[in-house]
Amino acid sequence: MSDIVVPSRETSAARESSWFIGGPVGRFARIGGSGWWTPIRALIILAAAAYLVGALLDVPCMSNGWFAPDVYEHLCYSDIPPLYLQRGFVDGVFPYLQAPPGGQYLEYPVLTGAFIQVSAWITALVIVIVPPVSPYLTFFTVNAILLFPFFVLTVVAAARYVKGRPWDAALIALAPSIILAGLINWDLIPIGLSMAALLLWSRQRPGWAGVLLGLAIAAKFYPVILLGPWFLICLRAGRLRDFARLFSGAAVTWLVVNIPVMIANFEGWSYFYRFSELRGVDWGSIWYAVTLAGLPGIDSDLLNAVATGTFVVLCIAIAILILKAPRRPRLVSVLFLVVAAFVMTNKVYSPQFAIWLVPLAALARPRWRDFLIWQSAEVAYFLAIWWHLAAYGLEDAKGMTPEWYAFFTFLRVIVTAWYAGMVVRDILHPQDDPVRSDGRAADADDPGGGCLDGAPDVVAWTRKGASRGGNERVGYNSLA
Repeated sequence: MSDIVVPSRETSAARESSWFIGGPVGRFARIGGSGWWTPIRALIILAAAAYLVGALLDVPCMSNGWFAPDVYEHLCYSDIPPLYLQRGFVDGVFPYLQAPPGGQYLEYPVLTGAFIQVSAWITALVIVIVPPVSPYLTFFTVNAILLFPFFVLTVVAAARYVKGRPWDAALIALAPSIILAGLINWDLIPIGLSMAALLLWSRQRPGWAGVLLGLAIAAKFYPVILLGPWFLICLRAGRLRDFARLFSGAAVTWLVVNIPVMIANFEGWSYFYRFSELRGVDWGSIWYAVTLAGLPGIDSDLLNAVATGTFVVLCIAIAILILKAPRRPRLVSVLFLVVAAFVMTNKVYSPQFAIWLVPLAALARPRWRDFLIWQSAEVAYFLAIWWHLAAYGLEDAKGMTPEWYAFFTFLRVIVTAWYAGMVVRDILHPQDDPVRSDGRAADADDPGGGCLDGAPDVVAWTRKGASRGGNERVGYNSLA
């Protein structure tokens, strides 16, 4: 009897979707045996195949130099080639220390900027060796190659996060969002680093987990919001010392990466943070969709306050859920909720932001049917944004009307909220949690939670006291 959960045996959606690899796993199949085809290796091959499909979808743009509106009509837009020119990398301008003539400083955090600079150096070397090649195509290709290890890191970390459930990572390896939007930007860097941090945490190495999380924050600032629910989970588990190690590792690592650039040119370093604050309502956000639908919009002077205030309200709701749920939630579930709250209330909800959610969604609720429903809404939005932009600002051009684009924006947010609601339901009814109820983790409080798994529930809100690992009642209630 194997200890590995096999999706094609567990869920009808996975079973019916397995036809392209020969159908569901048979009764006498060897699962997790000693052969070459281990789950991890199979997942890496699936990830490589999906990544290649995503790259091939960009071929129309590779052949025409990413010119608009062709990039929208062929659904292959990417930020990577335009920024090679617009931020001066093609001219040897060094990010943060210099701004291109007539241009602006790089609007990305330091670690991503360093990654782009290394890609630019490799591109320059390739152009010297093979002069006829297109600089933009070369730069895009170099970035695509260098980003692939971060995707593999994401899949492998997810596969190893919960012992006995490696195939949950197949949701990530084959996620339509990553196939379509993985090469729009450099978001795979913070995603891979964040998942590596979770894996180290699951192996009870909070300090090193903090180092990886600090690198993720230095690459894209959004992972910093993970610290809030992480702290509250540790508070409820009485594991504040482990959280302190995580936080210290993250803070020190972030400072080590950022301080040299801050000292060298504070204006160039801080541009990313000023750009985020001053940015107005933009594509994909519910605030932008409201105006397109003809509904009363938010005044630009109030937009930051409204968007931030809405996010804060949702964070308070998540905090209450963490502290008052009948059983301490799994860490990855509340991390998903806070990132979902952030993207749904943000001033911009770019197509690639969906891939921030994919690994957390797959681990929080590894139900193929629900995951594919959510991904279908993301695919619909992906089509809508590019078909809308294909006609944006052009007379007599064929494209999606603003009203229909607003509809698909609302649909995307609603379905994301629905998926988050399913995760909340699992938290309130832990016996229905697909990970806790799979029969292999009956005694586990937080599979993959590292030092949280089996920790005492020191923050309990009932007179009966706290539970140890969600199973045993003990007679204390420290904060009641």
